[in-house]
Amino acid sequence: MTAEQVKQDVAATFMKALGSKDWSLLRDLLTEDVTWTLPGDNRISGTVAGPDGVAERVELISSFGVHFALLHVLVSRDNVALNLHNTATRDDAVLDEHLATVFTLRDGKVARIETFLSDVDGMNRFFA
Repeated sequence: MTAEQVKQDVAATFMKALGSKDWSLLRDLLTEDVTWTLPGDNRISGTVAGPDGVAERVELISSFGVHFALLHVLVSRDNVALNLHNTATRDDAVLDEHLATVFTLRDGKVARIETFLSDVDGMNRFFA
């Protein structure tokens, strides 16, 4: 598999795990020392570590009924990013954000995740 195929496969597998809520598939995509950092000040903000931490965060986000729409897969020389549009409604809170989730890869697995958001205040209100 070429480096470009690996990046595309990582992106596709991550989206498949989200869509099917297959947290085991997600864990298989991650290194043992993976970290994921999200901005903001709410239930899903900060840095989590390890495959279980990442899977628990994704499961929590999914539990809020978030719809993940993949807009673009972006690649650099060594890494890959997902450009997403996430939406959800809960009681009187609305989530409507664009984001880039950047995966730093090591040996074909995700070693670091950093998410960049268009509306941190909106995310804070939704996940308060």
